Amino acid sequence: MRNPRSLGRWLSWWLAVQTFIGLGFVCVVVYVATSLNFSAKQAEELRHKQEVIRHLVREIATPEDLPSLRHKLDDFFIGHADLKLRLTGDAETLLYMTPPASEPPPANLRRIEFEIPSPWSGTTVLRAELALDSSSDAELLRKLAWTLLASALAGAVLVSAGGAWLVRRALLPVRDLARQAAALSPENVGQPLDGSAQAKELQPLVAQFNALLVRLDNAYRQLEGFNADVAHELRTPLATLIGETELALSRERGIPELRDVLGSNLEDLHRLAGLVNDMLFLSKADRGERARRSPVGSLAALAVEVVEFHDAALQEAGVSVRVSGDSGGDFDAALLRRAVSNLLANATRFAERGSIIDLDIGADPPGLVRVSVSNVGPKISAEHLPRLFDRFYRADRAREHGDTNHGLGLAIVAAIARMHGGTPFVRSTGGTTTVGFSISVSGERH
Repeated sequence: MRNPRSLGRWLSWWLAVQTFIGLGFVCVVVYVATSLNFSAKQAEELRHKQEVIRHLVREIATPEDLPSLRHKLDDFFIGHADLKLRLTGDAETLLYMTPPASEPPPANLRRIEFEIPSPWSGTTVLRAELALDSSSDAELLRKLAWTLLASALAGAVLVSAGGAWLVRRALLPVRDLARQAAALSPENVGQPLDGSAQAKELQPLVAQFNALLVRLDNAYRQLEGFNADVAHELRTPLATLIGETELALSRERGIPELRDVLGSNLEDLHRLAGLVNDMLFLSKADRGERARRSPVGSLAALAVEVVEFHDAALQEAGVSVRVSGDSGGDFDAALLRRAVSNLLANATRFAERGSIIDLDIGADPPGLVRVSVSNVGPKISAEHLPRLFDRFYRADRAREHGDTNHGLGLAIVAAIARMHGGTPFVRSTGGTTTVGFSISVSGERH
């Protein structure tokens, strides 16, 4: 497993490397510019000395004046120990040479060779070799190189140290956020982090994290409520089963009486089985299970089948159903039947006697189909609407139906909508409540 790297050390290290590279580049430029300047100065000095030597040679007229030339050259080279001259005539006859130094010849010599027309003969030339000892400049360049290298290293170290201090100081608010996050617990998980001291670049992250905490707090509270609701839903039928069974076993009973007890217990067991199956279905949906799609030619025909299944309940409630609109596509027909059945059962419970329940099917572009069930009945308060699709949630007016409805019907509708890449919706205005869902025709998530 790869160990997490330290952001502070990483930034400090790369800041030092980049500083060294930058300072090194500047030092190289300074060194090269100085070297070129020294080279130009040496070339200019040699050129100047060359002109002086030419002038001195032109001042003599005959070979008898050579001692005078040598004397002038000796005077010229006094104080110029770094210059060496060798002057030859015809047949490499040595005319003049500066006295050789006692020490070994220098390693850094810059030489130029040139010819001078002979003052006493128009057909011959004198050959001169002028050398300049550049050892002092080379030594200066060497010292400059070491100085620049030491400066670059020292600058990189200083910048790295300062950068490390700045990085640690800049990360103090992040450590404060970590301490705030570490202090969160299930009791205060919804408490937002204080991002007022954070940099502008971290503000979006703090805002998103606080939004996540809000969602986490809602999910945690919903989970707590879900556990309580599950316990409540299971406790009632289990208590009934235990009570009836203990009562049946308390004394001798006949077969018909025992058959009645078993029949009553079987109803509660069916209710428990339905509750467990619904919870398992919601668990699969929460884990991201998708609908198994196959071509469905007519959603209206599917809705009519569901209405016929609820015919007895509709007649008992004194309401009728009107199916309008139609659409088709690739859907999980069994899941859609279950969703429409839950919506229709919910509307039947709360519809006014003698009213008509509208089951509408229509295309909702792009690529969506909307299925909704509307009934005339008591208005649902605005604070209840966002939670109608929560598990085990019932508005106060619906508590009386708790014996037959355990509060998972609309949660299952929402899960089926998500499995089809859609979303549920609800609205209640003007005495009419509409509950439905939109689903994707092509299987894409919207």
